[in-house]
Amino acid sequence: MLDPVSPALLHPVFAETVDQIRHIDGGLDVFRRLDGRLLIALDGTEYHCSHTIHCRHCSTRLRGKGETEYYHSMLAAMLVAPGHDKVIPLEPEFIVPQDGAQKQDCENMAAKRWLTAHGRRCAALDAVYLGDDLFSRQPLCQAVLDTGGHFLFVCKPSSHPLIREYLSGIDLPAVEQTVRRGKPRFVHRYRRLHDVPLRDGKDALKVNWFEIEIVNAKGQTTYRNSFVTDLPVGADTVVELAACGRARWKIENERRSTCSRPTATP
Repeated sequence: MLDPVSPALLHPVFAETVDQIRHIDGGLDVFRRLDGRLLIALDGTEYHCSHTIHCRHCSTRLRGKGETEYYHSMLAAMLVAPGHDKVIPLEPEFIVPQDGAQKQDCENMAAKRWLTAHGRRCAALDAVYLGDDLFSRQPLCQAVLDTGGHFLFVCKPSSHPLIREYLSGIDLPAVEQTVRRGKPRFVHRYRRLHDVPLRDGKDALKVNWFEIEIVNAKGQTTYRNSFVTDLPVGADTVVELAACGRARWKIENERRSTCSRPTATP
């Protein structure tokens, strides 16, 4: 009986939830970072897969021996914050075949639709969007800016040849901190590069790149990641920016439990 019902009919519930929390005294303040901004993590997730059960909304992929696999996936969006153990789910965008489209739908296209539908409303929250390396391409970064938002996306030099070229053979400004986790001691190192083109071409978007590297007491690197953002990156901001960029893991680990735990709000 529910099959013909559009999931979009439930979207007002998400917006109303955020609006109610917003109007509670201090309701969203625990989520604010980076001078009062709110972080929205975006990520794709798969929730159905079968070799036999399928419908017209399924995406497809070929497996071994040419067997077709049918699956459903969606782009999830959540308000997150480093150091805070709750998340607030926002409207999803389903990844489904689009009318008239020649190519199969994907996370990036779903993210653009999500921004078109909800980005302007979220601009009032002074939103900063988090995402993995898949999102750190100019079309999506520009789509974020066009809705009045900011981006803080993972950016691997291996998948951005021009940025890798800019990083080659130069000494970058660095910040180093010693952090204790109980008795173990770790060194957090941050490097940064300003106004680097995101791609080739005269119309290339200029972004700020930074990297975090965590080294243990034995000198072993236990974590390394890099990001691009349109926000200013300096010695006084890079540490918080890295913490916020790393907060995107919350959508990986907590979205499923949040869906079954509707009280996951402040």
